[in-house]
Amino acid sequence: MAIVYERPKSLNGAPFTYCPGCTHGIITQQVAAAIDELGIVDDTICVGCVGCGGYIAWFMDTDAIYSLHGRAPANATGIKRMNPDKVVFTYQGDGDLASIGTAEIVQAAHRGEKITTIFVNNATYGMTGGQMAPTTLVGQKTTTSPYGRDAAHCGKPIRMCELLSTIDGAAFIQRVAVNTPGNVRKARAAIKRAFQCQIEGKGFALVEVLSACPTNWGKTPAAALDWIASDMIPYYPLGNFKDFQ
Repeated sequence: MAIVYERPKSLNGAPFTYCPGCTHGIITQQVAAAIDELGIVDDTICVGCVGCGGYIAWFMDTDAIYSLHGRAPANATGIKRMNPDKVVFTYQGDGDLASIGTAEIVQAAHRGEKITTIFVNNATYGMTGGQMAPTTLVGQKTTTSPYGRDAAHCGKPIRMCELLSTIDGAAFIQRVAVNTPGNVRKARAAIKRAFQCQIEGKGFALVEVLSACPTNWGKTPAAALDWIASDMIPYYPLGNFKDFQ
């Protein structure tokens, strides 16, 4: 009997510790599947961040390190420059990448560092209690914006793909989601291409993934997936913002 689906071999078998309904697990699996398809597990180095995304280093059967909050691009830069034959990727949440780590990611893209970044946008600080993040939508309630984000007071949510795609050193920028089976397949293809961008030495690559956080959104897993479609995607449109040849 032909095997049509199996656990990616790039995962080490440790059980996921993400919250029920959290789509970090889906994203982690797609990263591992892309690594499997490219046959690069023995040459890949994972750079984890602070936050829920940092758990990925527990699950990957690759070399891995943890970074200080927001500093994963800097660590990845050093690793890649010392080991140019390796495939180096960061896995970062929105609080990590788009807040404390904004300068790091912008400068890594500006320098055209040949690294790959998986950017998980769930519009909240997940691990620390659901505070407002730079990606929290206007009107969205969090523990630090109980009446909803006020654009006049806090500004509007930052769109990282649109920002980074203006930088010359960025070679591949794409936004995807994992709220439907079809979007999950597109997410894996984008992640695989982002790794291919690095393998071919084209420059900096980033895939932003719209992700659900039922625990901090106060929604059921199914309702959280619906909210990605109804509220997140209209503000964070899916698509490719920059591609390499």
